[in-house]
Amino acid sequence: MNILILGSGGRECAFAWKLAQSNKVNKLFIAPGNAGTHNIGTNISINPNDFEAVKKVVLKQEIQMVIVGPEDPLVNGIHDFFLADNALKSIPVIGPQKHAAQLEGSKEFAKEFMYRHNIPTAKYESFTSKSLEKGFQFLETLDAPYVLKADGLAAGKGVLILNDLQEAKHELKEMLTNKKFGEASSKVVIEEFLDGIEMSTFVLTDSENYVVLPNAKDYKRIGEGDKGLNTGGMGAISPVPFADKEFLTKVEERIIKPTIAGFKKDNIPYVGFVFIGLIKVNNEPLVIEYNVRMGDPETEVVIPRIKSDLADLFIATAEKRLDKFNLEIDERSATTVMLVSGGYPEAYEKGKEISGLDQVKGSIVFQAGTDLKDDKIVTSGGRVLAVTSYGNNFKEALNQSYQNIKSIKFDKMNFRKDIGFDL
Repeated sequence: MNILILGSGGRECAFAWKLAQSNKVNKLFIAPGNAGTHNIGTNISINPNDFEAVKKVVLKQEIQMVIVGPEDPLVNGIHDFFLADNALKSIPVIGPQKHAAQLEGSKEFAKEFMYRHNIPTAKYESFTSKSLEKGFQFLETLDAPYVLKADGLAAGKGVLILNDLQEAKHELKEMLTNKKFGEASSKVVIEEFLDGIEMSTFVLTDSENYVVLPNAKDYKRIGEGDKGLNTGGMGAISPVPFADKEFLTKVEERIIKPTIAGFKKDNIPYVGFVFIGLIKVNNEPLVIEYNVRMGDPETEVVIPRIKSDLADLFIATAEKRLDKFNLEIDERSATTVMLVSGGYPEAYEKGKEISGLDQVKGSIVFQAGTDLKDDKIVTSGGRVLAVTSYGNNFKEALNQSYQNIKSIKFDKMNFRKDIGFDL
C-alpha cells in the first residue's frame, strides 16, 4: 500500500524508518518531511494544515493510508475533512477526529473528561481575563509551587511552574491579559502541584480495542538536572525502570481502561494514539495531561522497541481488530539524546552544516530539524537530531548514544549529558 506521513520532525522520521521495513508498504511519502526522511521515502513540500493540498497529494499518489504525526492538523480537523469528502472518506486516517483532539487542544476539556470518568488527576480551576481576580484568589488557596497551563496548543511550552506567589500572579496576568502564549493562553488552567516522578504511557486504539505500546520517560528542560526553560524534549528512555508490573497494572486499570471507556460513553470517535502523561506520587499514578499523537522524542525510543510490522499494526487499527493483534516488543532498553541548535528553546540560527553522520555506528540517527541545501544536510530547527541506541539497560544504551554523538558536529550544537540522571 501507499502511505502518507504528515509532519517533519524526529517522530515522523521514526515512523518512516519503521514503515520502510514493511513488505506491506509499496510507496512511502512524507509531507513535508526532512533531510532524514528524504533518504527513506519521498518528501512532498506541503503544509500538513493545508487540507486541500493534502487531498491533492492523496489522490495523485493513490495514498491508501494517512498517518498524522503532529497535533495541529488533528486539532484543526483533518480526520473530519477526510470523512466529509467522498473522494477521501474510504482512506483510513490514523489520528482522532477534531472533537476528540480537544483532549490535547484544550486543557480544560481534558480535565473535565478526567473528572467525569473518575480518572485520577490534580485538582484545578480555569480562568479567563474576565476572572483574573478569581485566579489570584485561587492561587492563594494553593501551596507553592504553582502550575499555570495555557488552555490551548503552545508547542509544548505553555506550562509554567513557579515557586513564588507574586510571580505566579504576575505570570497569570501576562498569560491572560497580555497573551504571553497568544490565543493559547486566552484561558489558563491553574493546577495543584503534584510531587513525584513523571513518565508517559502510549496507547493505540481503533475506537473499540486498544494495545499498550512501550512506555517512556522524556526530559523537557534545556539544562542539566532539569533546570532552565522547557523544550519540546531533550531525550528519552524506554522502558521506565521505576514502572514495575504492579504500577503498570494500576495505570491500565485506573487510567487506560476508563479513558477508552470514556470515549465510548461520551460518543468521542477515537482512532489513533493516546499519549498519557503520568506522574507517580507515593506509588500511585495520576494523569498530568493527554496528547492525541505520539510524543517527540519518545517516539524515537518507543518505535524502535516495536518488533511487529508497523504497517500491520496500523492496518489492524483501521480495520478495528486490535484485539486480535499480537504486539511484539523488544526487551532491550532504548534511549535517545536530542542534539539541538545553540540558543534553543529561544532564538537560534539555522542553516548550519551537519557533519559526521556517516561515522555513526551502532546507533540510529532520527533527523528532526534538518534540511537539504546543495546536497548537504543543514540545521533547520531547534531540535535537530535524535541519537537512539539499544542496550541491556538504559545506562548501556545511553553510553552508546553519547559515544556516537562525539562523531557528529554542527556549529553551536548543544545536548544534555545527564539524560536518565534521576533514575
